[in-house]
Amino acid sequence: MNIKELHEECGVFAVQGNREAATMTYYGLHALQHRGQESVGIAVLTEDQKINCIKGEGLLTEVFADPKKLQSLVGDTSIGHVRYPTNSSRGVLNAHPIVVATTDESIGIAFNGALTNATELKIRLEKNGSVFHTHGETELLGHLIRRCQGTFLERLKKSLLEIEGAYSYVLLHNTGLYVARDPNGIRPLSMGKLSTGGYVFASETCAFDIVGAEFIRDVEPGEIITIQNGEVISTFLETKCTHALCSMEYVYFSRPDSDLEGKNVHAVRKRSGIELYKEAHVDADIVIGVPDSSISAAIGYAEASGLPNEMGLIKNRYIGRTFIQPTQELRERGVRMKLSAITSIVKGKRIILIDDSIVRGTTSKHIVALLRTAGAKEVHMRVASPEFKYPCYYGVDATDPRELLAQHHETNEEMREYIDVDSLAFLSPAGLIKATEHEGSRGANCGLCMGCFTNKYPTNIKFDEAV
Repeated sequence: MNIKELHEECGVFAVQGNREAATMTYYGLHALQHRGQESVGIAVLTEDQKINCIKGEGLLTEVFADPKKLQSLVGDTSIGHVRYPTNSSRGVLNAHPIVVATTDESIGIAFNGALTNATELKIRLEKNGSVFHTHGETELLGHLIRRCQGTFLERLKKSLLEIEGAYSYVLLHNTGLYVARDPNGIRPLSMGKLSTGGYVFASETCAFDIVGAEFIRDVEPGEIITIQNGEVISTFLETKCTHALCSMEYVYFSRPDSDLEGKNVHAVRKRSGIELYKEAHVDADIVIGVPDSSISAAIGYAEASGLPNEMGLIKNRYIGRTFIQPTQELRERGVRMKLSAITSIVKGKRIILIDDSIVRGTTSKHIVALLRTAGAKEVHMRVASPEFKYPCYYGVDATDPRELLAQHHETNEEMREYIDVDSLAFLSPAGLIKATEHEGSRGANCGLCMGCFTNKYPTNIKFDEAV
């Protein structure tokens, strides 16, 4: 759970071929709200081939509190987005979808991920006359498309070949819906079919259940999909595409009822807890998982160890995810509001505290203090992922290594002292790969991006520009 000190890259949803497209998108975004809580937007392609978009800052239910807003979005093709921005790209202007309207076409773009060559592209485009109206990276694709010749699909493909990094795009155009996933498949994107007709796409499969869609398959790395006359048209950016799904999707970001690359998130997290027990067991009385994303790993650890799995921490359900807060002060205040220890459970007990990850460490330090104040005899922290030691350049707000606990506390003992636990252990990279069951299945990278743990990234990183 300590990764909630970070903010993640957002969530996208799209519907094609259903008269209730905007409503479907609303419910799909509701299932993806955990991926971003700062802003939300929905756009539809109208019968006269225009794009109608409504977006705003806040939660989905806040932005669309007035039913008339959703009712005004009429069309059978829709895209939507929930977002957590960086501090430099806050405000409704930067909320997605971004709509690019010209005399001959309209393009709506929603995006999940991060582009590692965004600065380079923006400088080049500005030198050639482009004027940007937003501070994020999403608008880049619109400018690139407008500078290409050919059909929209041809222009989209040419433009995506200029982009480096991690992305899942959903786009509206006069000619319909287009979706695309980066050649390494770092950001997730799945495809489903509605029982009432039409297709849906989402960052996570948990969004399919709420709209009554059947999962068909994951969008492949480097794939562009469009639907024409009910037929799925697929093309690929490159002949060499690999699977390097962000491992943090399994560890923290995705909902436990989602399936990623054919693996259920809850099952992966539970296996992570089992592997953690095998690698770093310690004598104790009870196992406690930090709510919510660590609960599955705690179940696995408790089952493997034979110890009781207790609810020693209570989460206030009316407080949003604290990783969503833009400053460290707000994050820490959010944790204090969000969690409390159950004294009658933890008092006098030797506790194994299971967390999914440790990034900056301040949240872990506070949680341990809660347990000690409640009378815990010992607190042994076990983390169901490796040390988060290196920056992420693909959409997670951890580009500054100086902020990472494992960077400025070089030894396990230094980290243990800072967090104030009796012992501290992390799951090994091999243990995480084993838990995901990607081991050896898709080449040397085992189908995962492990860059934040191993410093080995699936793309070339221009470090002087990415930081």
